[in-house]
Amino acid sequence: MTIPTRSIAIVDDDGRVLESLANLLASIGYRPYLFTSVADLLATDALSRVCCVITDREMPRMSGLDLLAHIGRSALSVPVIVITGQLSEDMESFYIRLGAAGFLRKPIDCDALCGLLQRCC
Repeated sequence: MTIPTRSIAIVDDDGRVLESLANLLASIGYRPYLFTSVADLLATDALSRVCCVITDREMPRMSGLDLLAHIGRSALSVPVIVITGQLSEDMESFYIRLGAAGFLRKPIDCDALCGLLQRCC
C-alpha cells in the first residue's frame, strides 16, 4: 500500500476522537490513518510514511510519551503532536522540551491544529 505524502497517523484509544480527527483531516486534504494504540501503530510501517503523528497523551500500555520517546530514539524524524484532555503549562512545556511539535487540549482547536500541520507537513 502506498501512502500519500500528506498522510497523518492518529493514535487515540477513544474511537470518537479518532473519527472526529479523521473527518477534520480528510476535509482539509490529509489522509488519516487511525490506530487505537501505540502498539498497533508500531506494528506497521506507517511511521516511515506519514508526515506527522497526532497522539493522545494517556493511553493503556504505551502512552503518547512512550511513542515520542520511541520516535526520538529512531532514525525517523516524524513530528509528533500530543493531545490531551488535561492540560497544564508545565505539561505542555515538558512535552515540547522532549521534542513534540505541538501540544493541544481536547476538544481540539481546529485552527491551532491546522497551523501545526502546516508547519509539520
